[in-house]
Amino acid sequence: MSEKISVLLVDDHAVVRTGYKTYLSLCDKIDRIYEADRGEGACQLYDRHQPDVVVLDISMPGIGGFETLRRLIQRNPRCKVLMFSIHDEPIYASRALKAGAKGYIIKSSVPETLVIAVCTLAQGGTFIAPEMAQKLVLTMVSEKDDDNLKQLSPREFDIFCLLANGLTPREIAQKLCLSYKTVCNHSTTIKDKLELKTMAEMTLLASRHGLIQSAYARAADPLGSA
Repeated sequence: MSEKISVLLVDDHAVVRTGYKTYLSLCDKIDRIYEADRGEGACQLYDRHQPDVVVLDISMPGIGGFETLRRLIQRNPRCKVLMFSIHDEPIYASRALKAGAKGYIIKSSVPETLVIAVCTLAQGGTFIAPEMAQKLVLTMVSEKDDDNLKQLSPREFDIFCLLANGLTPREIAQKLCLSYKTVCNHSTTIKDKLELKTMAEMTLLASRHGLIQSAYARAADPLGSA
């Protein structure tokens, strides 16, 4: 790693990226900051610039945050990815860390947290938002090996969360830039993997894992998903 830290900031909202970039720029340890609004572009920029740290939103159109994480780790197993999300439910952080992320913070954290997390990852450490660290530990300790949600791929998990939160397949297709048929096929696969027959059962399962968003959270996060 060079003396100064280079960062790739990935978020589909330009205004949000501008705010985060401003906070990061205030740190004299951080030099170059690259930006991408989707996972596809993030992978291309990563190949081109090899940034020290990738700050990656989970909820994005296109391939989404989890799939982007998978592709980045596939490119470079030592890639340092900090997941940055509106979601404070432990299951999101747990999935991210198991997929290879080195840190997880939430967007409601104080701005300084982002800078501290980036610097920590750049130095080879890991960072979990203090607000959720204890919840995450308790979740991992009590986690059952037969948890059906583990069977879902990153894209299936995205669609599962959206369906459970009341979006229709057509709405999901539009938000994730997928075809309607693709979403329907994923929906069928999800129900088969989770052994669910009705949407009510899907919603109940999502609720038990803290994946049902409040109206406020859905307004703050237009995708309303992982």
